[in-house]
Amino acid sequence: QVQVVESGGGLVQPGGSLRLSCAASGRILSINYMAWHRQAPGKQRELVAAIRDGGSTNYADSVKGRFTISRDIAKNTTYLQMDNLRPEDTAIYLCNVIAVAVSNGIRMGYWGKGTLVTVSS
Repeated sequence: QVQVVESGGGLVQPGGSLRLSCAASGRILSINYMAWHRQAPGKQRELVAAIRDGGSTNYADSVKGRFTISRDIAKNTTYLQMDNLRPEDTAIYLCNVIAVAVSNGIRMGYWGKGTLVTVSS
């Protein structure tokens, strides 16, 4: 199976920065897609940023120009650099990985448990 673990969340003041990490581990044949979603209290989960195996990326309009998604293929890890953070960015940030596991050879989606980001003065 594939395990997904996020890290890097915390408390930051408005205008500050954080860098989130998401590492996929296990017996992985390939990773096709890695993405960050977020869920704030009382709101629906939303896609924040995604990166595909070809390197293309996409972002939610609300974070364009402030957040940057990247990846380290060798480490099966994706990063989310978040700059100029706003109080409305406060949420649990969850990582979604679409990968092919050695165990079944099937492309499936895997989720981490999330990391909390709080933007407050």
